[in-house]
Amino acid sequence: MIFGLLSGIVGLLISLLIIAFFILGERKILGYSQYRKGPNKVGILGLLQSFADLLKLVVKFKNYSFQSRSSVSLVGVFLLVGLVVYYCFIYGGYYSFSYNGFSILWFLVITSFSSYSLLCAGWGSYSKYSILGSMRSAFGSVSFEACFMCIIIFSALAYNSYSLNDYVGFSNFLIFPGLGLLLMICILCETNRTPFDYAESESELVSGFNVEYSGIYFTCLFACEYIIIFIFSWLSSIILFGNSLFGSLWLGFSLLFFMWARATLPRVRYDYFVNFFWSVGLSVLVLSFFFILV
Repeated sequence: MIFGLLSGIVGLLISLLIIAFFILGERKILGYSQYRKGPNKVGILGLLQSFADLLKLVVKFKNYSFQSRSSVSLVGVFLLVGLVVYYCFIYGGYYSFSYNGFSILWFLVITSFSSYSLLCAGWGSYSKYSILGSMRSAFGSVSFEACFMCIIIFSALAYNSYSLNDYVGFSNFLIFPGLGLLLMICILCETNRTPFDYAESESELVSGFNVEYSGIYFTCLFACEYIIIFIFSWLSSIILFGNSLFGSLWLGFSLLFFMWARATLPRVRYDYFVNFFWSVGLSVLVLSFFFILV
């Protein structure tokens, strides 16, 4: 119990530190991709910019007189924070003695609650843009969860276990090399990132479900999004390559892929996105089941 608590706290702190520099790296890459410089004033080469932004959001936070929201929206924010903390506990437990025999199934359970948090955050904001963004995100989460469930079952068949600690070697990658691509597409959908950022479409929905949030609540929403990016990138590296050097390389590639995708890819039409998950992705994964069973 003590090891589990300590590993979860350490996992959360490591995730927050990595995300701080991930945001900085993303802003740098976005800047250079648009022929301008990114953050370079706060600290050496702008390394302290993320911490300065966090301090500004905390200091300038107000909770009265200007925000029109119901308590339901706060429930959505706190639920999302709780889910992310649980993600970090699973991440920390992988590297400690508190690992669980069904750890990969817990990812599916926690992920199923994320759509409720976004629905509460959007519906409780009293804004039509927030409601539209949360509804689109919720339906996208359903599409993602169908493929993600198939990926989990496929991994359990390949490794004969639902525990991430038993995922050693390259079984998934050797049996189905395209699993990495499907995983990346699923993670882009789960984290509302380009080209599947339907919940935060700035050109259509004025920032979507988070349009009414500022200060601490805004920080929580976006910090959770970035932590989920890191946790799922780590999960994909474990599923494909286990705890090996290739897994670490895949984790670095995944994080760079998110930055590159946001800088270059256009938003995909919503009907194309839904059709791909239910017609292409799901069909490919179901066919892979027959292949591994035969």
